[in-house]
Amino acid sequence: MTAPTPDFFIPQWPVLYEDNHLLALYKPAGLLVQGDSTGDPTLLELGRCWLKIRYNKPGKVFLGMVHRLDRPVAGVVLFCRTSKAAGRISAQFRDGVTAKQYVAVVEGVIPENEGRLANHIFRRGPTSHIIDVPTPKSREARLAFHVIDRTDSRTLVKIDLETGRHHQIRVQFAHLGFPVVGDLRYGAPAPLPGRQIALLARRLTVTHPTLGHALTFTSSFPWGWPWPGDHANSDAPPWNWSEIQETVMPLLPPEAPC
Repeated sequence: MTAPTPDFFIPQWPVLYEDNHLLALYKPAGLLVQGDSTGDPTLLELGRCWLKIRYNKPGKVFLGMVHRLDRPVAGVVLFCRTSKAAGRISAQFRDGVTAKQYVAVVEGVIPENEGRLANHIFRRGPTSHIIDVPTPKSREARLAFHVIDRTDSRTLVKIDLETGRHHQIRVQFAHLGFPVVGDLRYGAPAPLPGRQIALLARRLTVTHPTLGHALTFTSSFPWGWPWPGDHANSDAPPWNWSEIQETVMPLLPPEAPC
């Protein structure tokens, strides 16, 4: 029998997977994965604190970061609880043997039911750009997409990443003329209420670092996902960190950071 999934501090925020080697969490939009110059809370630090509380661990708690999501993006983030696991999972990301699937709502109606995009991306500061002629500093970006549904002004699309470049999905769909809803940086006409963007890291598949079998972690659609129908119900996780920040932060141990 599988043990019940624990809550990540609060019932609206479930842990996606946990064992002695891995911890898979849902990241709300607006929450950083790791620290930056803002000094704002991070999912990495919250994960360490949760483990410290759950297992009554003394001192610092190890939790290794092996990939990232952009701040305005929600979805699956995987951490490693041992350095051995972190090294092996990092190698899987580096070698391109993980499977990463996203779902996005984009502005406009994509006419094709499916397709594949391949571009060269050049990063300049916080923004990525598609260039026509590859350079020594550009990197190839590839993805496949499948249209799930359409309205008269937007498209719901599933995306399987073949590479993992900076802002890849955002810049490639914007280049086609279909920016992600809410993504002002790449051409969306208006923000979403919480400044998030309609991009969800829906599914991640890796090979377990010690057992060798495939593991898939899946995120529910968050509450308020901007598509008609039952894509998110009342049990769905919060879309924005701001919705739960004031509830979660007082639950951290007084000696945080952990």
